Amino acid sequence: MCNDHPVQLPRRGLLAVSAASLVAGSLAAPALAQTAKPAPNAMTPDQALKRLMDGNARYVANAPDNKDFSAGRAARAQSQHPFAGLLSCADSRVAPELAFDQSPGELFVVRVAGNFVNTDGLASLEFGVKVLGMPLIMVLGHTNCGAIAATINVMKEKTQLPGHLPDLVKAIKPAIDLAEKANAANPLDEAIKQNVRYNVRRLLEAKPIIAEAAAAGKVKVVGGMYDLATGKVALI
Repeated sequence: MCNDHPVQLPRRGLLAVSAASLVAGSLAAPALAQTAKPAPNAMTPDQALKRLMDGNARYVANAPDNKDFSAGRAARAQSQHPFAGLLSCADSRVAPELAFDQSPGELFVVRVAGNFVNTDGLASLEFGVKVLGMPLIMVLGHTNCGAIAATINVMKEKTQLPGHLPDLVKAIKPAIDLAEKANAANPLDEAIKQNVRYNVRRLLEAKPIIAEAAAAGKVKVVGGMYDLATGKVALI
């Protein structure tokens, strides 16, 4: 027959139980720490860059690994562990996850026409570095960039643009100025490359988060050029 009265432990017994619980907890904590798996993006910046470029090679060869997009969906609903951040152009012909053959959850992508650093984009990449632990950032330009071509024309023709389009011109203008000083045979190609390099430098100097992580070797910031015709990404 069940006892309706709760068992009453003497004070000494309660202290003994509490002490035993504390000891058990202290012993279990190291055991849990030893069995905890590292995050999927726990890799060096160079390892992350190799993984990114290997994926692009598969894309160029039309031999992608990622064909089942349902795989890992439940795990991704719980957390994300991107191994690379992309500052990419908003051009509809550039699709970073496809270009680097990465599944959802692998890349942390910030997109804006002209792939330049602004306050919101910088804050997003800072979140990726500081909170999500990604070890790599790539500024990804592309051939025949319409935003940069338009900026060149606006600067040359002194065109007055409507809406917020002048903000794009203002952000891209430093790269156009650098390209003009280079006196390159192809002004557009040179401006696209200079825009990538300029924004790589901006990120490397972005204190406190990205600049400090880069100086400590925890994050690498690189530039890339996506060729619309071939799909190949070249480091610049």
